[in-house]
Amino acid sequence: MEKREYTGQGLLTTPEALAKKLGQPNLRVIDARPAELFAQGHIPGAAHFDLFGISLIDTSPAPLKAFLFMIAHLFEMRGVDLDEKEVVLYEENSGMRAARGLWFLEYFGHRKVSVLDGGFLAWTQAGCPVTTVAAPPKAIEFKTAERRELLATFEDVLNSLGKQNIRTVDTRSPDEYMGRLVRAARGGAIPGAVHLEWTNNLDLTGRYKPEAELREMYRKLGVTPDKEAIPYCQGGYRAAHTYLALRLLGFPKVRNYLGSWKEWGDRLDLPIEKPWEKK
Repeated sequence: MEKREYTGQGLLTTPEALAKKLGQPNLRVIDARPAELFAQGHIPGAAHFDLFGISLIDTSPAPLKAFLFMIAHLFEMRGVDLDEKEVVLYEENSGMRAARGLWFLEYFGHRKVSVLDGGFLAWTQAGCPVTTVAAPPKAIEFKTAERRELLATFEDVLNSLGKQNIRTVDTRSPDEYMGRLVRAARGGAIPGAVHLEWTNNLDLTGRYKPEAELREMYRKLGVTPDKEAIPYCQGGYRAAHTYLALRLLGFPKVRNYLGSWKEWGDRLDLPIEKPWEKK
């Protein structure tokens, strides 16, 4: 596989690099695909943890704290700790499930986490081993060191509106952005957001695009490293994918809006704009 270099080093790994580490005691591989795909075949030693469907639609302090406690507990049940284990997440390609897992672990303070670029498809194409044998991982205490600067609540987003040094990035589909597909109480977008669907981060092989292509794509939208970026989607999944894309580019300030449009669109006290009405 062609090796790609990014400013944000260590956030992606290749099948060849991962294959050399299999069996090492300080490695934890997490398969973020649906359970049926994991059962059909997975990377040897991988623990299964499909994060899809585990969402938060209220980023007020109390529900946010409870939700994050639950997610941290689920990771420690998969044998993830903070200091020693290197964690590699994967799915079918470089998708939003694995990226969301990376964002969670970075938020919790993990410093050695990456995504298998190209996912399970790239793994099998490289001729790496696959197994259907699965053993339950040994639970381990996960002491978190939460990095609040990586997370945006509705209040953070509300307070960012109109600030020239912050760019909100809508990563949803064009139909959602333009109000043709409404998945909350209201259709629309967060005021001032620029739109770029998350799938644009990937090339035709399901890998993240090379750095130069990613950087130019976001530069055209005014999303540059000198500004803080806050991606959002419907529930923080696709936004996590763009979070990783911007981290690959070395952006120093990126926050995932965890509640995203489901929270924002349902709250009638929050402002929206309707991009389809713009002239």
